[in-house]
Amino acid sequence: MRAPADPDGRTDLRTERLLLRRWRAQDRELFAALTADPLVMEHFPAPLERDASDALVDRADAHLAEHGWGLWAVEVAAGEDAGRLAGFTGLAVPRFEAAFTPCVEVGWRLARWAWGRGYATEAGRAALRVAFEDVGLDEVVSFTATTNERSRAVMGRLGMSRDPAEDFDHPALPDGHRLRRHVLHRLREESWRDRQG
Repeated sequence: MRAPADPDGRTDLRTERLLLRRWRAQDRELFAALTADPLVMEHFPAPLERDASDALVDRADAHLAEHGWGLWAVEVAAGEDAGRLAGFTGLAVPRFEAAFTPCVEVGWRLARWAWGRGYATEAGRAALRVAFEDVGLDEVVSFTATTNERSRAVMGRLGMSRDPAEDFDHPALPDGHRLRRHVLHRLREESWRDRQG
């Protein structure tokens, strides 16, 4: 559900345990450490240098400011880790061309300490609600390297389905790259509504 707008006029999302919000200056260092972690970035071409990490935060926050949806910073709102930045989750428009673009994807990137707690699924559900109820999308996709079993499991928990015939080679990666082959998952608005029961 949406939380009341904060004093800057920004609208955040709250779930049972999480706050999905606009980015803050103090998030940059924590996010840079996350994107520099080789294990977190195992299914991406390489860890990010600080300037690339900051640029990602800038793009994410600019999109949130302009559209009211995008890649939210995910802060733990309850329990022993309350106030701690876990990473991001949200909606993005892929910047490459493929058979399924243009589209909106749901995605996430969380710090290693936040894995295995259901945060990606919980935040992903909140992002999908925005996609279908607020933005009015007919469909949301998600994709990752074939080797990324953790993210593929989250896609399944979100109710997304995969047609192996739609697996694709990521156009930003060269032939022979270990991560080039990707899986594509889809979720139609009507299927999402059926799951809301």
